[in-house]
Amino acid sequence: MGQAIAGTCYVKADGQQFSVMGGIECPLFDVKRESVLPGLYKEEDLTPYVKVDAAFTKDFPINKLRAAKDMTVTVEYRNGRVYVLTEAYVVGEPAASGDDGKVALEFNGRKGVWQ
Repeated sequence: MGQAIAGTCYVKADGQQFSVMGGIECPLFDVKRESVLPGLYKEEDLTPYVKVDAAFTKDFPINKLRAAKDMTVTVEYRNGRVYVLTEAYVVGEPAASGDDGKVALEFNGRKGVWQ
């Protein structure tokens, strides 16, 4: 039997749903491991994040995203998995593209949890 693993996804930041155009990315792990010798490794904490290409609609919440520093971002994947990022804020330099009508957003936060 087939199983849907890709397709329509949903992204909400503090209850405001975005129309997604293209990719969504969330990290699978909260640490990065690197071998230093065979059988020995070091571990580094990673910043939890959500990257999304959102449609630049007329009601796109520019001011809310600019001011918010404690959002909850929820990503619902087509396969049923949900990623929740808490204490989130926008990082980088978001810009609206006139060519394809989208805004690339990156949210960073304190904690990211897969449900």
